[in-house]
Amino acid sequence: QVRLVESGGGSVQAGGSLRLSCAASGYTFYMGWFRQAPGNEREGVAHIGFDGSTTYADSVKGRFTISKDTAKNTLYLQMNSLKPEDTAIYYCAADDRRFGRMKFLSVGEYNSWGQGTQVTVSS
Repeated sequence: QVRLVESGGGSVQAGGSLRLSCAASGYTFYMGWFRQAPGNEREGVAHIGFDGSTTYADSVKGRFTISKDTAKNTLYLQMNSLKPEDTAIYYCAADDRRFGRMKFLSVGEYNSWGQGTQVTVSS
């Protein structure tokens, strides 16, 4: 199990930017960002695979960038051109296992989750 702590959330006006950080304690083979708005299910935002490849939800493609710093064992999510519909609690997820040739995991497959950080985007 990996312990994860998110930070960097806050309030911003539409069109603004935020950078989220996820500090990990433990080995991380897969990592990703999810978000959940009140009354909604948790949805995938961006993921980075074991080979360094990345994937993004269509709703954030071109606006968000996921990256990691191996030396610091930290995951980042740079969010630009934020929209009110981006408002949610953002969660960092990680898994210390390797699932064969799988490059990315779904929400039900990650075994470690952070506490979440609130992102609020106003009109």
